[in-house]
Amino acid sequence: MRRRWGAALASAVAIAVIAIGGAAHATDPVELSSGYVFDQVGALTDEQAGAAQVELSELYTDSGADLYVVFVDEFTDPASSEDWANTVADINGLGPSQYLLAVATDARQFYLSADSSGPLDEEEVAAVEADIRPFLSDEDYAGAITAAADSMRAALGAGGDDSGGGWFTWILVIVVIGVGIVLLVMFLRRRKKGGAGAGGANGPAVEQIPVAELERQAASALVETDDALKTSAQELGFAKAQFGDEATVEFEQALAQAKANLDEAFTLQQQLDDATPDSAQDTRAWNERIIALCTQANTLLDEKAEAFDELRKLEQNAPEALARVEAEKAKAEASLDGAAARLQTLRSSYAAEALATVADNPEQARQRLAFADEQLRAAHDDIRGGRSGEAAVGIRAAEEAVGQAVLLEAAVGKLADDLVAAEQSASALIAELEQDVAVARGLPDPDGRIAGAISATLQQIGAAKANLSGPGKRPLLTLQSLEAANQQIDALVQGVRDAEARAQRARQMVGQLIMQAQAQVSTAEDYITARRGAVGAEARTRLAEAGASLVRAQQLQQGDPEQAMQHAQRADQLAGQAIQLAQNDVGAFSGGGLGGGMLGGAPQQGGSGSGMLGAVLGGILINSMMGGGGRSSGGLGGGLGGLGGMLGGSGGGGIRPGSFGGGGTRARRGGGRF
Repeated sequence: MRRRWGAALASAVAIAVIAIGGAAHATDPVELSSGYVFDQVGALTDEQAGAAQVELSELYTDSGADLYVVFVDEFTDPASSEDWANTVADINGLGPSQYLLAVATDARQFYLSADSSGPLDEEEVAAVEADIRPFLSDEDYAGAITAAADSMRAALGAGGDDSGGGWFTWILVIVVIGVGIVLLVMFLRRRKKGGAGAGGANGPAVEQIPVAELERQAASALVETDDALKTSAQELGFAKAQFGDEATVEFEQALAQAKANLDEAFTLQQQLDDATPDSAQDTRAWNERIIALCTQANTLLDEKAEAFDELRKLEQNAPEALARVEAEKAKAEASLDGAAARLQTLRSSYAAEALATVADNPEQARQRLAFADEQLRAAHDDIRGGRSGEAAVGIRAAEEAVGQAVLLEAAVGKLADDLVAAEQSASALIAELEQDVAVARGLPDPDGRIAGAISATLQQIGAAKANLSGPGKRPLLTLQSLEAANQQIDALVQGVRDAEARAQRARQMVGQLIMQAQAQVSTAEDYITARRGAVGAEARTRLAEAGASLVRAQQLQQGDPEQAMQHAQRADQLAGQAIQLAQNDVGAFSGGGLGGGMLGGAPQQGGSGSGMLGAVLGGILINSMMGGGGRSSGGLGGGLGGLGGMLGGSGGGGIRPGSFGGGGTRARRGGGRF
């Protein structure tokens, strides 16, 4: 637990020093001082900064959550508000219950960095951002801090304290501020004696941790990380004894990487300690590198611990877990025939390419269930033989296989719903295009451009009607072509519509575009997730970018529908590329990428072989026995011994030496302009 009074005192000094040092211009990710507010641009007066410090200290007292606030002119290196804020949170070691509000006053951007494992969920974090946006828009930065604290306090269920203790807190704050003023006077006297070399009115603002403090942190990180590495080595030995060598491959790799990081950090520390003088720039850079290496090493170790905690829970309750997974498998088996029948019904109405992403889903689900059955039988034997560790590994693999089978079955129904919705949207868009053609015919056409656009639009409408009739319908592809035609003719008729009509049209169109993008992204996610053993990094990257563009489109849908349309179109295009790339990967994998065609040709029915091969394609043997992550970058990834993502997860909260408890991730879409 931090000493809050000491933090308040240091904050008062830091705030005063920043105010005297003049305006700052550096906008790279910053290192926080000991207080809650880092104001590089003078967004707050001294009085407002002191009040904000008190406000945020009380937030911690009431709720146990910290909120740090940073004001800069603009975000650079990285320029994204999300990446910039998360980088600041990472380099300053913020934990799951510590939040960072980054505000770029000139660029008019903001972002609230939050760890996904923290006490506020994503909706609550978004609500906090919504509460502070009006204040930021009015450039009421002090009001934004108060609004953020009140919103967090309400979300965390923390009320104010009207008891006599509140008065005592205020008395302490007054004392702290008084002591801060005394220390500030002492600082100014020392600075005056130091001369111009210490930085005059035109020098840089005090915005970084002093070198002496940086050296202290680096030394502490080295000791703590060294201890954590030793603890982790012991943990690895225990895990091997419990779960076997194969279940600990990625943990062993992470331990080796962490040791390499620590070796490099000790080498840098030796360079700092030797007799050769080091420049001030090298001293700062090497200490920062030491801290970064130690942080990375601890994160690697933390990432591998949660999976073993889950396995140990399974081990402790192996019979109950076995019964639960068996029941889930039976339920999935019961619904498999229904999914296969629905797919057959879809084949009578839609073209083969419209169903390509789910064409083999029933067979793939059958293979996953066969693999799960093998693992559950082995787990039965392990439990009877007293091998609870081995049983836990088998149960976990079976659980992942059943989960993939359920996903594969559900994807058939999801695609069916998306196809129906696409047909409805396409029909509505055809009617709208016909109206556009009628409007366009009434416009003057001195150069024949309108006539050409009308002709092209009518051709698209005719093709769309053909694609929406008969047994080979292609609604998603048809909707894409209609949207392209709609954009072209809109460019001609746009000038005859007033601004309100154009905005209304954009609002109508953006919903259709977002629906299309959602369907495409969902299809790509389902396809890649169930075949991740074969899908490489390129397809995954396209899917991740598609998801980000879709989120941005949803955020802008009401406020800026035209921009939202562009993001939705990009999401749709990227998701389509992800599907194509993933299908290429799966085709190469099945056609010879695994032992010269072990998965090629007609699907193998029944038996352990088909189940095992399906598990490989699903990434279970490679990744899922250790939690089902996405660290395989294509093909067989790290080999059948690798246990992938269950040892994965995202670290949060900075350096936590010796910790094996996880943390979350700060990758959240939010923030924006104000």
